[in-house]
Amino acid sequence: MHFTVAIIGRPNVGKSTLFNRLVGKRTAIVDDTPGVTRDRREGNGSIADMTFTVIDTAGLEDVHDDSLESRMRQQTETAFLEADVALMMIDARVGVTPVDEHFAGWLRRHKTPIIVVANKCEGRAAQSGLMEAYSLGLGEPVALSAEHGEGLGELYDALRPFMEAAEANEARIAFEAEKLSDSGEEADDDKIMTHPLQMAIVGRPNVGKSTLINKLLGEERMLTGPEAGITRDSITIPWTYQGREFRLIDTAGLRRRAKVTEKIEALSGAETRRAIDFAQVVVMVLDASDMLEKQDLTIARNVIDEGRALVIAVNKWDTVKNPKESLDKLHDRLQASFAQARGIPIVTLSAKTGRGLDKLMEAVLDVFEVWNRRISTAKLNRWLEEIMAHHPPPLVSGRRVKVRYITQPKTRPPTFALFVSHAKGLPESYERYLANALREDFELWGVPLRILVRKGHNPFADKS
Repeated sequence: MHFTVAIIGRPNVGKSTLFNRLVGKRTAIVDDTPGVTRDRREGNGSIADMTFTVIDTAGLEDVHDDSLESRMRQQTETAFLEADVALMMIDARVGVTPVDEHFAGWLRRHKTPIIVVANKCEGRAAQSGLMEAYSLGLGEPVALSAEHGEGLGELYDALRPFMEAAEANEARIAFEAEKLSDSGEEADDDKIMTHPLQMAIVGRPNVGKSTLINKLLGEERMLTGPEAGITRDSITIPWTYQGREFRLIDTAGLRRRAKVTEKIEALSGAETRRAIDFAQVVVMVLDASDMLEKQDLTIARNVIDEGRALVIAVNKWDTVKNPKESLDKLHDRLQASFAQARGIPIVTLSAKTGRGLDKLMEAVLDVFEVWNRRISTAKLNRWLEEIMAHHPPPLVSGRRVKVRYITQPKTRPPTFALFVSHAKGLPESYERYLANALREDFELWGVPLRILVRKGHNPFADKS
């Protein structure tokens, strides 16, 4: 069964706390500061045997101009209108406020069913606020404490009709699919059945990360604007490109740690670094007018150190006056700074107009293929024989280190194990030579490449 639940309400009533409770892990940033959540975040929620999609939203504020708060309100309204049911949350310890009453009137004018949730009901002080919730005219309120997990049984009962409707709908779809199969018509089997590719969008604040994701999706899914640091949570969005499933991850902008003074920004930065840890391909967005600052190099180094595939997207390229000179300078600096991942793909684009997005996705798919590439042991050892014949290791303390065998124990990133006669005797310069030769001969460009040196004989040799 599948139905969607949107959590809405004014700022700081506990929406993100309930979201984290329903998805079973701390994925949304929670703080006492009002307005922490800005973009809407989706997750797989559950209560007992009931499963559903749950959407965390920004706090509702009565603002209708071009401000950030107004754009946040529009995102929340979109989530509400697309949901199967909305949880209108109030703070029972504060009671019903004029803002609650204002938006309750707006909610009643729409078709989306509403369940009033009175949060923070863990003490006697909340009883009067719970009674006031009836005055909103949206039905009987559900009393709960999102922080302590109390009242989820009552919330289950309130959501049960929507679960049953979803079950009935799925049964109808299954019946129609069975009839279609019996009629001899073939189902669409062209969809690629693979795990979604995890693609994180990272970079400094205000370089156009959210604008890029909106253009890829073809909708204003993420909040954007001239203000730096709009995105705070790392937001994951399912997406399909040319039959391939993706999970796009929009992240908060990363500044140098010395400049981070606010607790929320520190939490956002931690979320971004966690998104890099779990990504497969990371797209680092640069501003064409201010390319590859020290912080950009730090972000790229973090991505490579974590073993992730990296693509560099230079945004706002349509504003560059001397494209060739700028691109040459970027290539030179990358080559000098990241020898461990030579050939990082660079794509110039404009997130605002959509120019260059197809080239970006082509680069992402190409580098993902390289990141997953496996080379057979037989082919590697034939290659090693040629290397040893033309360029053997140098003498160390008067003795030559023998490289006996090579194999690739893992991909993601490509990792190679060398079995040598003296593991500590192989110079780093020769390891770099082998790494560069592997890149050249097997086209392992643009991804981190790791070589593990082990002392020992050929592990597959006959031991009899």
